[in-house]
Amino acid sequence: MGPQDREILRLAVPAFFALVSEPLMLLADSAIVGHLGTPQLAALGIAGTILQTLVGICVFLAYGTTSAVARRIGAGDHRGALAQGIDGLWLALLLGVVLAIAGLLLSPVAIAAFDPSPDVADHAVIYLRISCFGIPSMLLLMAATGVLRGLQDTKTPMVVAISANLVNIGLNVLLVYGLDLDIAGSALGTALAQTAAGVALVVVVVRGARRDGAKLRPDRPGILASAQMGIPLIVRTLTLRVALILLTFVATALGTTSVAAHQVAFTLWSFLALALDAIAIAAQALTGRALGAGDVAGTRAITRRMMWWGLVSGFVGGLALWGLRDIYVPWFTTDPEVRQSLAAVLIVAELWQPVNGVVFVLDGVLIGAGDGPYLAVAGVIALVLYVPLALSVLWFDGGIVALWWAFGGFMLLRLLTLMTRERSDAWLVTGATR
Repeated sequence: MGPQDREILRLAVPAFFALVSEPLMLLADSAIVGHLGTPQLAALGIAGTILQTLVGICVFLAYGTTSAVARRIGAGDHRGALAQGIDGLWLALLLGVVLAIAGLLLSPVAIAAFDPSPDVADHAVIYLRISCFGIPSMLLLMAATGVLRGLQDTKTPMVVAISANLVNIGLNVLLVYGLDLDIAGSALGTALAQTAAGVALVVVVVRGARRDGAKLRPDRPGILASAQMGIPLIVRTLTLRVALILLTFVATALGTTSVAAHQVAFTLWSFLALALDAIAIAAQALTGRALGAGDVAGTRAITRRMMWWGLVSGFVGGLALWGLRDIYVPWFTTDPEVRQSLAAVLIVAELWQPVNGVVFVLDGVLIGAGDGPYLAVAGVIALVLYVPLALSVLWFDGGIVALWWAFGGFMLLRLLTLMTRERSDAWLVTGATR
């Protein structure tokens, strides 16, 4: 294992554990709320989906900040890197306040769009409104995480994420059962845990900025620049979310057995994606730093090495997905029809994992290079071609296996667009800023 491999692992391993902590927090909330009753659990599912969508669209706060900060670090401008990070924090705070106010006002309308029963709707509105108070902290947490990743530090976000998970569990148990606050206690506990995590990382970034003499006050041009940089990444994120929503929509239309098999397969696919996304985060930080230093040859070398890591990780993940199926499938279902459908889907999901690995890495590389506009265009192209591919499964009654082949086609389209860009020199823009 060479120096490049050790540097990739130094960033990717802590990033993986930080990423894993996010679904574990949701799992803990579901387990605690689930014992309150079915209406509360259903309400958590609806409110949680809305909340995750609002926050998920803002992931550019982490990705864009990582790229911008890493470039300045590569250029040797540590003070400028932290000043760029502070601009990202101010943008996160402003956007968080706007989304929180909108969520508080529009919660009943958003919940009603899912057409739940009255008791479920009441619980969902309560959960969503309380959770809205935590949105500014959640976005600050994203932005601060991006700053630290750009500074080549993924360990601090990992420690904070794991600590927040433990605090979340303790607060949920105390507020839901100890103080008998029902689903409101779960929302409050999670919001408090996320706020504590956000404050902790912001303090780390602010201390670093003060140490290096970076400005802390709001800088309007810097905030606007961060916002403009994030627009293409928002488009890219939306194309991915639309593709996943369409996948679930078609699976649901295929019938109960198909959507059950799909849900299990997609849960496993999402978990493997966390490992691949950890390498992509390393790619963002290392690519930005190398280009900031003007090292085009080094950027090419680290990109090819990370592509190899993505390919191998995807291959290993695919083998594990298939080889361990007899162990994990019984955890999810005992229905023989679902198991039969799932076994067929898992073969397809396994075969696409190496492709997924390279796609995730190249996505991270181009984000690190600040190549957001191309990623937005590439995402739209892949989505436009994928939509008829997915819908044709319904038109020709192809079944759940055909649907997953179609989804694999979407990942292949992304691979082709990203590989085309990687082989060109257009994204290799050097310097402290793009």
